[in-house]
Amino acid sequence: MRFGALSREIQGISTKVLTERLRMLEAEGIIYREYQATIPPQVTYGLTDRGQELMGVIEQIDVLAQRWYGQKNSSQVSQK
Repeated sequence: MRFGALSREIQGISTKVLTERLRMLEAEGIIYREYQATIPPQVTYGLTDRGQELMGVIEQIDVLAQRWYGQKNSSQVSQK
């Protein structure tokens, strides 16, 4: 996926923060960065095998987050 597409997909993230996170993920071997010296330069990102291994966990977290989204945490309210 190209940088611009990632930026549009992740709403509300600044260019600086996205760049920092991509560099961090690349350093950890979770994503790869492919650079083509064209005008303008073309940079593409993708998941490594290590990144692919994380997809199941990430999908489970997404399912949980979607289920919790908008729900009140009644256990915290009742403990106060």
